[in-house]
Amino acid sequence: MGHDHSNHNDKAETGKEAEGHECCHHDHGAAPKHTGPVDENAIYTCPMHPEIEQVGPGTCPKCGMALEPKGLPDPDAGPDPELVDFTRRFWVGLVLTIPVLVIAMGPFVGLPVKDWIPSIGSFPSATVGKWIEMILGTPVVLWAGWPFFVRGWQSVVNKSLNMFTLIAIGTGAALIYSIVATVVPGIFPEAFQKNGVVEVYFEAAAVIVVLVLLGQVLELRARARTGGAIRALMDLSPKTARIVREDGTEEDLPLEHVMAGDLLRVRPGDKVPVDGELTEGTSHVDESLITGEPVPVEKKIGDKITGGTINGNGSFVFKATRVGADTLISQIVHMVAEAQRSRAPIQKLADSVSSIFVPGVIVIAIVAFISWSIWGPTPPMAYGLIAAVSVLIIACPCALGLATPISIMVATGRGAQAGVLIKNAEALERFAKVDILVVDKTGTLTEGKPKLTQMVIKTENLTEDKFLALAASLEQGSAHPLAESIVDAAKGRGIALNKVKDFTSHDGMGVTGSIGKQKLALGNSKMMEAEKVDIAEILEQADELRSQGATVMFVAIDNNFAGLLVVTDPIKETTAEAIATLHKEGMTIIMATGDHKSTAKAVADQLDIDEVWAGVMPEDKAALVKRLQEKGHKVAMAGDGVNDSPALAQADVGIAMGTGADVAVESAGITLLGGDLRGIIRARRLAEASMRNIKQDLFFAFAYNSLGVPVAAGVLYPVFGLLLSPIIAAAAMSLSSFSVIMNALRLRRAKL
Repeated sequence: MGHDHSNHNDKAETGKEAEGHECCHHDHGAAPKHTGPVDENAIYTCPMHPEIEQVGPGTCPKCGMALEPKGLPDPDAGPDPELVDFTRRFWVGLVLTIPVLVIAMGPFVGLPVKDWIPSIGSFPSATVGKWIEMILGTPVVLWAGWPFFVRGWQSVVNKSLNMFTLIAIGTGAALIYSIVATVVPGIFPEAFQKNGVVEVYFEAAAVIVVLVLLGQVLELRARARTGGAIRALMDLSPKTARIVREDGTEEDLPLEHVMAGDLLRVRPGDKVPVDGELTEGTSHVDESLITGEPVPVEKKIGDKITGGTINGNGSFVFKATRVGADTLISQIVHMVAEAQRSRAPIQKLADSVSSIFVPGVIVIAIVAFISWSIWGPTPPMAYGLIAAVSVLIIACPCALGLATPISIMVATGRGAQAGVLIKNAEALERFAKVDILVVDKTGTLTEGKPKLTQMVIKTENLTEDKFLALAASLEQGSAHPLAESIVDAAKGRGIALNKVKDFTSHDGMGVTGSIGKQKLALGNSKMMEAEKVDIAEILEQADELRSQGATVMFVAIDNNFAGLLVVTDPIKETTAEAIATLHKEGMTIIMATGDHKSTAKAVADQLDIDEVWAGVMPEDKAALVKRLQEKGHKVAMAGDGVNDSPALAQADVGIAMGTGADVAVESAGITLLGGDLRGIIRARRLAEASMRNIKQDLFFAFAYNSLGVPVAAGVLYPVFGLLLSPIIAAAAMSLSSFSVIMNALRLRRAKL
């Protein structure tokens, strides 16, 4: 066993204050139109370049992405306006591109579509076909692809050339060239005419735009889902609170009207509205939201109450101490929001290569144009234009824009088949590099559902079934999860339950009642004390069972001690195998739990876990993850409760158990369906396979471009008389996209 830590006061940072930021004020005309109210004074940042910050919405000067507000999302805000806009552009572009593609490429697959188009007046069918392509293709490039031109222009203005620079130049050049070839074909040399018709490349330009739009939509969709976690957390607090006035009257108030110092009533089954201190009454409160532990905690006068937790069957009054943004649930929301800022995925690699590649391509296109214009055959300018356009089209990196999203799409599909849900590319990219796994105990390593695991009977002639029948009959009147585990055990054995008279629930102690002539009491040692039952003979054994992580309940019949019921939260069957395999793959496993030290240590010893942190609060878990990251580790966190969500969001990769809270699932990059920890091994292997695949895709994209560019520029012409026409350039560019797609599809057969 490594270290055993129990108390930590380090608070996870809950985000920087906006005032301290230096903001770069860029005024970009291409900011997407935001629907609904926009806080013009909010700080906005780029998900790909977090160092870019400005006041109010806009676009990133480095990559052209729409900036996102820091702070919390508006729960009433509609869908991301940029995603709505790009999705519309994609579908309109796709509908218009298909007929353009059919007309242009039909002859290559045995469909002479151009021959089927009727001639109009003096215009032959081929010319009419070109005009149709122009009418359909131009809006695809100029309207659907307009954001790429804006981003391309910004990349030039901000001296930060990227993928959009080439897309804008390549598609723009192809479009202008094709429009000129359609309207004034006479200026082109005969070598590029077929029966007096000059080839056009509307389909190449349109297909590039539609493919890049698809990539953008996939990326935006992944980002849009991350706001769901914060909205789910915000929904945990009730919308109203029941205030108790000085004159004793009570009324429901909107939560935002509650002030510190107000007295609030919480009725059975209600959610606690804000943080406070209990002043009247007693109850059991389900704090699994905060501690992750399934057993409700007894609350009496003077105890702390946390907003968002759920009251059991007692009623109590408490004094509000922390309201609004000061409550624990609000702090958790802020921590998740802060840690969830999307960090740059592998696309940054493509961008950094583009920053060298793009200026190189533009220089080559200019050199090709000048060289052909000076030394080319007649008419040299036309040859120069064709060479330059061919260079720009073949270099246009749509395969680059496609490489990451297509691999991620296939990987997420493959993961879903294997019970692993992946939220976005970043989760996969980071998971391939993780070296420490932090795990929650309850619901992650264990089942999260208390079960009756043992009965110790001290009364002669009392069989297990009879003993269980008495206990379960008494407990069927209680709503406590421990009671439920006893009733479930009896039902599992097919034991019939009896009617109970005089049933009474004693808060914080247990229950009493009678069956026939027998008087029964079931509960903790306080219950036995109250009923004057002697349990001295069993205390040592009870303590030993507790040290193994069990909850012990005493049963008395007619004021005589009858036996013990032992309830534990069993370790999942697959956990030991998963931990052993993860150890083999070189991972360090740390358990962080809100549970007691003795229980946590018992579980850790059984599973050979490297380190244990017991009795930790949600912010301590996030602080632990942060501290490990500061030491240079790549950390994954696996958990299933709301209490785990700050740590899940802080970790390089958050892994949620699909059996757990929605919030945990929303905060995590990876969700394991069915909560089987072996899914972590499958996810890890999938992450490694995906990263290899994306790197191969990026290599394909760049290799095609790097080989194709000199050929398009005409280096082979002096020796072989070979000049690449833009249609071949467009085909080569499409081939690089095809290679990328086919390579990505191999992930479907990845062995996990």
